[in-house]
Amino acid sequence: MSFIGVTCRVWRVSHTTTLILQRSFACSALRPTSSAKAPTPTSRYNDLATKGIIRTDDHQRTIVAKLQNLHEQVATYSPPPVPPKTPPAKNSFFSRMFGASSGSEVVEDIDGPKGLYLYGDVGTGKTMLMDLFYDTLPPNADKLGKRRVHFHAFMIDVHKRIHVVKNSRGFEGLEDPIAPVARDLAEQARILCFDEFQVTDIVDAMILRRLLECLLKHGVVAVMTSNRHPDDLYRNGIQRASFMPTIDLLKEHFDVTDLDSGTDYRKIPRALSKVYFDPINPEHRTELDKIFNSLTSDTTVMYDRKLQVWGRDIRIPESTKTGIARFTFDDLCGHPLSAADYLEITQYFHTVFVTDVPKMGLDAKDKARRFITWIDACYESRTKLFVLSEVPIHLIFSDDPDAKNKDHNMSDHMRSVMDDLGLNAANVGTSSLFSGEEEVFAFARACSRLVQMGTREWAESTLS
Repeated sequence: MSFIGVTCRVWRVSHTTTLILQRSFACSALRPTSSAKAPTPTSRYNDLATKGIIRTDDHQRTIVAKLQNLHEQVATYSPPPVPPKTPPAKNSFFSRMFGASSGSEVVEDIDGPKGLYLYGDVGTGKTMLMDLFYDTLPPNADKLGKRRVHFHAFMIDVHKRIHVVKNSRGFEGLEDPIAPVARDLAEQARILCFDEFQVTDIVDAMILRRLLECLLKHGVVAVMTSNRHPDDLYRNGIQRASFMPTIDLLKEHFDVTDLDSGTDYRKIPRALSKVYFDPINPEHRTELDKIFNSLTSDTTVMYDRKLQVWGRDIRIPESTKTGIARFTFDDLCGHPLSAADYLEITQYFHTVFVTDVPKMGLDAKDKARRFITWIDACYESRTKLFVLSEVPIHLIFSDDPDAKNKDHNMSDHMRSVMDDLGLNAANVGTSSLFSGEEEVFAFARACSRLVQMGTREWAESTLS
């Protein structure tokens, strides 16, 4: 197979570390040239398995078969045209969201391919499979419009659009602002791929029913990944009864598929490259400086740039126009930054250095939560992360330095999640920072992602 020849610039900063700078590192084995036969989910999966890039199993192949079937349906899909914009409806926003008749009337007789809802625990290959589908979409998908987005980022976009609609019409409160937003989204992309579909906020929960109804009405085909079966979404949320129609809609209009085969694909391979440095000492600080200086040798390092997000300025201590930035832990997590802020940072910078990461106990709970949010943003954006940490990176959330001897302090739920990830107190440490189910899961997921982001495969992967 031949590959797209996008320039890859390589520096050797030590005898053991090879670093690839460009964000568009298309020297991976994942993207064939236009002269090659158009790939499909099945052919791409087989190719990756043959090359040893992934490890195949029978259960995962059944999921690939579903992706292949949807791929073939999309190849001949001609959805109805998106209707032109219409004057705002005069019925109440809340009546549109909660009205008894809106759900069934909007989605009936939709003649589009049934979407896929892929759910499973951390490490079941959800994101890889969704990307397999998205990266091999047939040629007509470009005409239909396609979009692959982390669900959190998608909802941020939806909220912005709703705000614009309300603003443009004087906040009259007499119209449904979701319908025109869904119309615009459908006009831009009839194929949507959502990673990490989850519902934790009552505002999102109330918006989603109407939003999904309208997207289906406009013939949008969606593939979603989630950690939860639809029945478990927003389980303990406020006014969950109002969210139940959304769950019913997902189960009716999507092929809900469990990905759990008992294999954690993140554990393959385990060999770490030198991207994490601990403990904090002069030798490690010097080594990290060498890497930073090598990557920025052909450009100018700017200090205290301001990145504007939602009308606010975020200070970037050191950065280049080529997409490299350096922060201290306190720069990133010592201030009240949100997921939207972190996502915006990763859109600007493909390689980020974070220094002086401490071991976090109960006195740093807010900082720990922000750091987990930062990790999620980096993971979703395929950001290459270099870290200087007080302790091994997988132990930064541990508030118990003697975890081996105090495993009995771990809750049954925490132990279950750790078992699912193949981790234990000796490897991860115990932590009283996180109590609720979603917090425990986010903590476990962050540990797993940090391990994966430390692999040489991650460091050398395409970050486009």
